Amino acid sequence: MVREPGTPPEVAEIHLPEVGPGQVRVRIRAAGVCHSDLSMVNGTLTPPHPLVLGHEAAGEVAEVGAGVTRVAVGDHVALNWAPPCRECWFCTHGEPWLCSTANVAALENGSTLDGVPVYVTLGLGAFAEQVVVPAHAVIPVPAALDHAGAALLGCSVLTGTGAVRTTAGVSEGDAVLVIGLGGVGLSVVAAARAARAAAVIAVDVSPAKKDLAAAAGATDFVVAGDTLSKDVRALTGGRGADHAFECVGRAATIRSAWRATRRGGQVTVVGMGRGDDMLQLSALDIFSSARTLRSSVYGSSDPDVELPVLAREVVAGELRLDHLITDRIGLAGVPAAFDRMARGEGARSVVVF
Repeated sequence: MVREPGTPPEVAEIHLPEVGPGQVRVRIRAAGVCHSDLSMVNGTLTPPHPLVLGHEAAGEVAEVGAGVTRVAVGDHVALNWAPPCRECWFCTHGEPWLCSTANVAALENGSTLDGVPVYVTLGLGAFAEQVVVPAHAVIPVPAALDHAGAALLGCSVLTGTGAVRTTAGVSEGDAVLVIGLGGVGLSVVAAARAARAAAVIAVDVSPAKKDLAAAAGATDFVVAGDTLSKDVRALTGGRGADHAFECVGRAATIRSAWRATRRGGQVTVVGMGRGDDMLQLSALDIFSSARTLRSSVYGSSDPDVELPVLAREVVAGELRLDHLITDRIGLAGVPAAFDRMARGEGARSVVVF
C-alpha cells in the first residue's frame, strides 16, 4: 500500500468490505508488477491515497455474494481491471475496451485498521492476499493453467496480443517494429512472430534485453538511439516497418516509431504516457507519409471472450509465457521490482502468494 503520494509502497493490513450481492472474494495467488502500477507512484497518474497497488492478478474464488452465477467457490480466475458494463454506447457498438464505466484509476474499497478509506488500483488493488470485486471483474480460467501465467493473461499478454491481432491486424510476411521490451512489448513480439511476420525488430534502450527479445521470437534486436530509423530501414529493404508498436508511452518514442515506419504503414501506441508529454508531427509529414497513428487500449479486446482463448492456447502449448517472468517475489519485493522496471531490467516480476 502507498499511504501518501511520493512515499514508497509498504506492506500493511487493511479491512476488506463484506461480500455483497453481485460480488466475489478472491484469494490472490499471483500478481504481476505492471508499468501501470509504477505510473501510480511516479506521478504519471495521480490517484487518491492511501492506495493499494496491483491489477494484473489471478487466484481462486473464496466467497460469492447473492445472485452470482458466473463463478463458484474454488474456481480459478484471472482478474479483469476494465470490466465492461455491456450497456453504454461503446459496449453496445462493439468496443467494450472503451466502456464508459471502465478504466477508472482507483476506487474506494475497504479501509485501514484505523478507519481511513482505502483506494484500490484500477478497481482491484491486487497486491493483497484477498480482494473483493464485482463478479464481472473475474474471468474463469482452466485449473491446469498456473496462477502466474493466468495473472499475465489479464493485462500484459492480452494487451500485447490484442494490439497485434485485433488493433493492427498484422499479417503473414509483414515487417514489425516493437519499441520497449517490458512484459507488454515482449508479448507484442511473441504475437507478431506467431502471426508469421517476416521480420520482428525488437528495440530497447538496454542491450541486456537482447536475449529476452530472442526468446520471445524477435528476428532482430536494435539498441534504441538516434539512428533507429536508419537501422530499421536497413533491415526492411529501405522502406521501413509495415507496423510499429510503441510500448513505452513517451512522445519521443512515438516519434521514433513514426519515422521508422514505411509510407502507408501503421503506428500503434500501446504504452500509456503522461498528459503533459506532447507529441508534435508536421502537417506535411502526416499528409505525405500516409501513415496511420492509433492507440490500442487493452488490446482492443473483450477480455470475457479473448482471455479464455489465450488461456486455452497456453494450456495446449500453443502460447508460451515462460520468457515473460524473470523474477518471482513476495509483497515486500515490490519496491525493488519497481526499481528494476525503472532501470529497464528484466521482463515481468510476479508476486507469488
